[in-house]
Amino acid sequence: MIGQRGYATAAIALPLIAALLWATYYIFVLAISPGTAPSAVFAYPFLFGGAIYTLWCLAEGNGPALRRVWTQPSAYARVALLVGMQLAVLASTYLAGPVDTSLLSLIGDVVLTPIVVSFWFASYHGRVRAPALWLGMALCTVGGGLAIVGNQGITALHGGGYVVLVAIPVTVALFFLATARENERTPPSAVVSQSMLAAGFVGVAISPLLPGGVRGLAEIGVGPVLVLVATGLTSFFLAEALYFESIRRAGLVVPPMMMTGIPVFAALLSWAILGIAIPWIGIVGIPVAVAGALLALRAERVAHPPGPGADGPPSGPLA
Repeated sequence: MIGQRGYATAAIALPLIAALLWATYYIFVLAISPGTAPSAVFAYPFLFGGAIYTLWCLAEGNGPALRRVWTQPSAYARVALLVGMQLAVLASTYLAGPVDTSLLSLIGDVVLTPIVVSFWFASYHGRVRAPALWLGMALCTVGGGLAIVGNQGITALHGGGYVVLVAIPVTVALFFLATARENERTPPSAVVSQSMLAAGFVGVAISPLLPGGVRGLAEIGVGPVLVLVATGLTSFFLAEALYFESIRRAGLVVPPMMMTGIPVFAALLSWAILGIAIPWIGIVGIPVAVAGALLALRAERVAHPPGPGADGPPSGPLA
């Protein structure tokens, strides 16, 4: 059980650091594009991140748990969600840009996650009732939409490309909640390492269907390889580990709301490193989305303040 200071660290600091690490993904991807095949950009971070996660899992003595996870059918449902999420994120990053993509992820974190949590986890049933929570989620959606329209990145989508508008928020919410649910009964390092490695193997298997194909996996320079290793370390290992640790210590609702940092960090990094300017309407939309998320966060904290029995994930029976 942790006190107010420990709760604040788990609920705010850890997920904010994770948000910064996730924001670097977009920068890394665009920094090595063009010139690096999307098939390599998709598969290698999973493989590198999964390898690091597996070493950590074994160092923790969770090898037996990892072997069990590989035999569970539910593990491959999580892998499917992870692969679908990352395909949508990668496609949107190329087509719509980092800020729009991060805002779509934010809608999944802040809007869909509390709703799904309230129905999926028995200990959270009935918690999505506060008007301020709904107002905050609505502002987050409006602000995210305003920034997306202002950046005009979504206009680059055509035909089936619009699938990412739905796929990113839905898969983001479902993958992280399905993983958090399994983490309650299985060591997180075993759960996530299996998902990462399996997704990497799927990435290699489907590489003929992705731009660059199998050849793109082999024809890659040393510099891009190092960037993809860094991506695996930051966005696919450290960010995941910090995020799930914050959920373990602070519960399932507050940490996702701190993902408001992703579009802010993505915008700042895009401007500072890639020189991508943000139109004024996009600049207005981002703080509106962040303000909505913070309002939802405050509503959750007021309705369910941290205290004895409230500073960890639910421990009761699952729905």
